[in-house]
Amino acid sequence: MLLENFQHLLLVYAAYVIAVASPGPSTMAIMGVAMKQGRAAAVALALGVVTGSMSWAMLAATGISTVLTAYAEAVLAIKIAGGLYLLYLACKSAGSALSADTRQAKSAPSAKKAALYRRGVLLHLSNPKAVLGWIAIMSLGLRPDAPSYTFQAIIVGCAVLGLLVNVGYALVFSTTPMGRAYQRSRRWIEGALAAIFGYAGIRLLLSRP
Repeated sequence: MLLENFQHLLLVYAAYVIAVASPGPSTMAIMGVAMKQGRAAAVALALGVVTGSMSWAMLAATGISTVLTAYAEAVLAIKIAGGLYLLYLACKSAGSALSADTRQAKSAPSAKKAALYRRGVLLHLSNPKAVLGWIAIMSLGLRPDAPSYTFQAIIVGCAVLGLLVNVGYALVFSTTPMGRAYQRSRRWIEGALAAIFGYAGIRLLLSRP
């Protein structure tokens, strides 16, 4: 029984790592901030992303998923807010891509780190699909015969994995070679981020409830 539950947990962890590590608005935002503003700023954003993910995990486990399923208006409101926020990020990246100023600060002030942390949280909380992913993960791990510690194991394990993946992106893409690559290809990188955020925002706004 213990071995079987451990295997289920490994399956949950594998599904979470694949979801977290896959390219998307959050990972691309971390990469962009890492190359543009440096390690500390990227880590702040990454911590916000993990906080948002774990917030959806707790909400999924406490039954908010039932509320979102029952009230289409709630899902619609989150979708609109999330889509507009992604389009806002797309506009910011597009503006940076069109800007002729190539001077980029490698260290963000403390106030900006707080803002980046909030941005990371919002990136996840403004996406209703994130809670649907957590519903699938919880359904996979929280079987009727699962031990009482399974929920805690899922939360703690996924939190650690989320930190490793997201902070790992922040550390790798904030290295000196990556910073130089950003300076050389700033417009292309910001343009790509604008396209990704814009596509994600439009897709979220047009998707069915």
